[in-house]
Amino acid sequence: MNMQTSNVMAPPPPKSLADMALPIVMMRDIVIKTMFRKNIATVRDLGVAIGLPTGITQELVDIARGQNLLEAMGTLNANSGNEMGYQLTDSGRARALEALAQSEYYGAMPVPLEVYREQVKRQSIKNVQITREQLTQAMGHLILPPTLLSTLGPAVGSGRSILMYGPPGNGKSSISNGIRDAMGDKIYVPRAIEYAGQVITVYDPIVHSAAEEMLDDPTQLRRRNLFDSRYVLCERPTVITGGELSLDMLDLVYNPTARTYQAPLQLKSSGGIFIVDDLGRQAEPPQKLVNRWIVPLEEGKDILALQSGEKFEVPFDTLVVFSTNFHPNEIFDQAALRRIFFKVKIDGPNQEDFLKIFALVARKKKMQLCEKSLVHLLKKKYPTINNVYANYQPVFLIDQMIAVCDFEGLPYKMTPELVDRAWANLFVKDEEIVK
Repeated sequence: MNMQTSNVMAPPPPKSLADMALPIVMMRDIVIKTMFRKNIATVRDLGVAIGLPTGITQELVDIARGQNLLEAMGTLNANSGNEMGYQLTDSGRARALEALAQSEYYGAMPVPLEVYREQVKRQSIKNVQITREQLTQAMGHLILPPTLLSTLGPAVGSGRSILMYGPPGNGKSSISNGIRDAMGDKIYVPRAIEYAGQVITVYDPIVHSAAEEMLDDPTQLRRRNLFDSRYVLCERPTVITGGELSLDMLDLVYNPTARTYQAPLQLKSSGGIFIVDDLGRQAEPPQKLVNRWIVPLEEGKDILALQSGEKFEVPFDTLVVFSTNFHPNEIFDQAALRRIFFKVKIDGPNQEDFLKIFALVARKKKMQLCEKSLVHLLKKKYPTINNVYANYQPVFLIDQMIAVCDFEGLPYKMTPELVDRAWANLFVKDEEIVK
């Protein structure tokens, strides 16, 4: 969408320990665990590791010193800015090991859930306004029916759920990716959040694409944070799942070794898009999957549970895109369909659009076309399948012809013979196999 980052309000850096809204013991333990695991000695380096301003970091160091968990080492060399160095005392190392036995989490200080809720509101997917021009630009590489963007645009701009359905191979996945690409602004993703003393990691390099970070001036003792550095500035996230999606992937994931939680997929996608591709291919029935989303889709909040069984609310702020090759009436009841706000049918191309796609793919792959071969394809081959065209077919057929040319040492030039050989791999003949 080519929006500027400034359109999303950044999370302000905390100014005091009170702003942190975290238990002092938890923060102190994360400090000494981080120093123990990362062998950190200076306040500045510690502040970078735990994502806090130098002043607050110093306060936490002073608390740990007052409890005989840390001790000063004296002045370090000039490469460290002549900072005072600190090390764990024997009591500090013992406490670090005890704290690690309770939770292996260390590093960036978690953001309290209540504080994170406010940031979710600042960067909500529902605040994104997408124009026809922006959506067209993001999908400019696709040949689409002229009416499709008129239907798709309001659906995307609303931030509500979308169901795309239609025959396979016609670009539903590509359109979903185009929706993602249309949202060009950035949001702030917490490395971890805290609820009831439990740490839930959120930032995931597989899901989140971090923007280029501003480097601090190494000559300055006090860092100037433009935003709370417990967050990572990222592109709006996109989570794509397919046939592997199961209901337990939508729950908190507890790591019994590290004794920490990992956010479920829908929480990682907050402020972005959650694409459920190939709906109906999962082990769970589609109706059951959608039932799991009913409360989040309607109320903008989700319910998660800790190992103890305690349940709590988290924000649900994601554009959910369902994509299926089945007719909706085959896999949903009317109550479920009513809760999916937009239904968009994605049909295959007509002959004119098919030829446009074919020509574009051929040009890109340097396959020379000829009229005789195209007529052979359209008049001899497609009538055998009732002239049903699909968007994937040009790429498939041309790749097949290129493979034959490479093997036979032929120039990249379309011929009726090449068409026949490519077509033979497009479908499998329905026949009985004698065993």
